[in-house]
Amino acid sequence: MRTPTLLQEEASPSGTTLTVRMDAQLDVFKGHFPDFPLLPGVAQIDFAVRYARQYLAVDGEFVGMDAIKFQDPILPGSTVTLTLEWAPEKEKLGFSFRSGNRAHSSGRILLKQSA
Repeated sequence: MRTPTLLQEEASPSGTTLTVRMDAQLDVFKGHFPDFPLLPGVAQIDFAVRYARQYLAVDGEFVGMDAIKFQDPILPGSTVTLTLEWAPEKEKLGFSFRSGNRAHSSGRILLKQSA
């Protein structure tokens, strides 16, 4: 699976903020939906986990989610900001997708760390 085009990265002590373009050619847009393509929620979760592993060295097994909200569709060609915050003591990855003042999605992903 291709990933979005990374345009900018800003690191912080507890996370990172990535600006990405959701290229219309991404496989995840195919068939979801034919007449009105949008980025599926499962792809948003996958991108958040992938980027957390890459930029925050977050490891662990996916064990669940909480407080997940999908509020505004992400369309092909959109430029969005993905904010990731890792709380290792809670084993939770907070994420949010935004563009300007529009909130697209947010939530927490539970990643059980190896003992």
